[in-house]
Order: sequence, then C-alpha cells, then structure tokens
Amino acid sequence: MFVIPDDLPIELTPFTFLLGHWSGSGVVSYPVQGKDPVEVEFFQEMQFLPLPNGKLEYQAISRQADGSGISQEHGFWMLAKNTLDHEPGPGLLPGKAESTIQSREQLEEFRNATGGFDIEAIITNSDAVSELYFGQIKAARVDIATDAVLRSPHSKEYSAGQRMYGLVEGALLWAWDMAALGKPLSSHASARLEKKND
Repeated sequence: MFVIPDDLPIELTPFTFLLGHWSGSGVVSYPVQGKDPVEVEFFQEMQFLPLPNGKLEYQAISRQADGSGISQEHGFWMLAKNTLDHEPGPGLLPGKAESTIQSREQLEEFRNATGGFDIEAIITNSDAVSELYFGQIKAARVDIATDAVLRSPHSKEYSAGQRMYGLVEGALLWAWDMAALGKPLSSHASARLEKKND
C-alpha cells in the first residue's frame, strides 16, 4: 500500500506508486554483432520526484558490477493532455500558477476507456538519444512505447523502445524492449528495484 502525499499535485495521483528512490539489480541481454545474447548483470538507482507543475521527474543511473557506469537517463512523465493558454510555455513564457486539474473529479475526466490514464514521457539518456513515449498508467502498472526517437548522428543506431513498469509485492519491476543495431524490437533488459528509505 502507498500513501498519497498531501502536497502532491492532483494530476500526479495515478503515479503515486512510482514516487521515491529505488535501487536494485537487473539483467541486460541483447544480440550484438550477430552473436547470441549474453546475460550481463547491472545495478541501478532510479527515482521519481513530483514537481509542483504536475510533472514527474525521472532519473536512472545504471552501473556494471565493477561500479563503472553504463548509462544515465533523465526525463519527465505526465498525463497526456493539451497544454492550455494559461499554462506556462513554450520556452520560458510564464503562465498562471493554477493547474488545469483542481479536483479529483476533474482528474477522473481524463480516465480512458480501459480504466487507466493516458500518459506521455520524454526520456533522454547519456548516449545522446531522446525518446518520446506514449502509453498508459493503470493501477500500479505503466506501459509505454516510443512515438519518436531523436539521436545524434554520432550515437549508435536505436529506433524504437517499449517499457513496462509494475509494482509487485512492494518491488518495482521493469522491462525494456528495444529495436537497435539493425535488430527488430526484442527483449533488452529487466530489473527488480526495492524502495529506499530516504
């Protein structure tokens, strides 16, 4: 069971189970250069921090068993909804402070036909790749898939991803499928993370 913080923006209520700091280990396994995939263990720190503007800040750092870095990710997750004229942006254009969603009843108006909420996320990693994800959050599970991938011409080829996050017996489990290095969408990595007491 998880508790909704008193100061949590209402539009972040569906994300409550993700909030906080998580750590644990996982396995990456993906075919490279025509070879069969080899399982390699990694360790990960992940956090989801609520922001006053109704966005969820995401950070993840993954390391090899010897402590050397593999990748860092940073991004923002949010309900999928149109940005209205009174809200801030684009760029540094200011807006009024009030959120579009002021009550639980207004939040319910965004619930989709399957009983979840449509969400979007932008995730940028230290390999010079940015991904725009769309999907849904329903109960204690997130399913998202890339709508667009932007990468540096100097980064390795990566064209699509799908991610799943779920709370199982108090642990955060996630799985990531990707299409990269000329391979179609297939299993790439998964992990089990435990909530840290801050």
